[in-house]
Amino acid sequence: MSLPGGSSPKFSIRAPAAADILKVGEVVVFGPFSGLFGKDIGVDLGTTNIVICVKGKGVTMNEPSVIAFRKASRRSNKEIIAYGIEAKAMAGKTPIGVETVQPVQSGVIGDFEMTGALIRHFLSLANNGIRPMGHPRVIISTPVDITEVERKAFIDATLDGGAREVYVVEEPVAAAIGVGLAIDEARGNMIVDAGGGTSEVAVLSLSGVVVSNSLRVAGDEMDAALINMMRQNYTLSIGSATAGELKNAIGSALPMNSEKEFEVRGRNLKDGLPKGIRISNTEVREALNPVLTRIIEMVRETLERTPPELARDIADQGLVLSGGAALLEGLGKRISQDLKVPVLTAERPLLAVADGIAKLLDRFDYMKKILVSVGHGVR
Repeated sequence: MSLPGGSSPKFSIRAPAAADILKVGEVVVFGPFSGLFGKDIGVDLGTTNIVICVKGKGVTMNEPSVIAFRKASRRSNKEIIAYGIEAKAMAGKTPIGVETVQPVQSGVIGDFEMTGALIRHFLSLANNGIRPMGHPRVIISTPVDITEVERKAFIDATLDGGAREVYVVEEPVAAAIGVGLAIDEARGNMIVDAGGGTSEVAVLSLSGVVVSNSLRVAGDEMDAALINMMRQNYTLSIGSATAGELKNAIGSALPMNSEKEFEVRGRNLKDGLPKGIRISNTEVREALNPVLTRIIEMVRETLERTPPELARDIADQGLVLSGGAALLEGLGKRISQDLKVPVLTAERPLLAVADGIAKLLDRFDYMKKILVSVGHGVR
């Protein structure tokens, strides 16, 4: 299928039936700046990272979704002092009176004010720092199974961040488009997107989500499992950054061919002094296993709910694994062994959702035909 203008995309989308359309995505509130012109910008705002893409340019920014601020006093509001990479570097090292926060937790907004500030900052950068005459149209991705209240929080935060129009696309749909799945065809396509705060799975056919599932267990929960393991087994206190380094260095979903070790440094809980301990990949794998098992069981449950004809398609062509957790060594093979289906890992797993949004931005006017307006408002 070709879009208006004669271009032939790597994926295609048909206008879904009424029963499908809400599952594909939703157009949301129109802000007060609809008469102004700005860039079309995409936002993949996750628990761990915020990824920005711009129409015609693809992904332009990928930074930690972290803000550093001075605590509010009776006389003043919170004073933001750093965003993204700079703010993350301050985590766990701030002086009294300064805090760092991840405003999105487990895939949903936990701090509305800070989320709006984070979006405002990166929209401004993407729009060449122009405000107020550069209010963009924005596509933002959200988890597939969040509530309407949780989805509206993303919409309002994006409007508060400076958007003039906001559109929502569900993360598995964006990820499927990003990795090149032909979601418009009459066959089952399965995507498993495991990020920092949530793991999601969806089966798509004819441009609609047929069945989906999500779990607020993902990369952050893996880090927490390693923090707990170090505390219980070695009375060593480590932070999430150290846990992430340990996971990335020697973490795996299956036994490795050779034993590996990694030195972990933290605070000895017995005497409060710094201490270093060498940890084996076997210990790390055992600590991660309960988290991985929960994610795999979520995928199994989704397959069990999938209509037989679509399940047959998935058994033939496999599922696609995306998100940061896809980088864990052996995870795709573990899922394949446990569920008896082929597993392919996305070429750019961390950017699959953003890549999908970027493709939608390049076909923005066409994309609007498959979206439903769910509300209008003046802010």
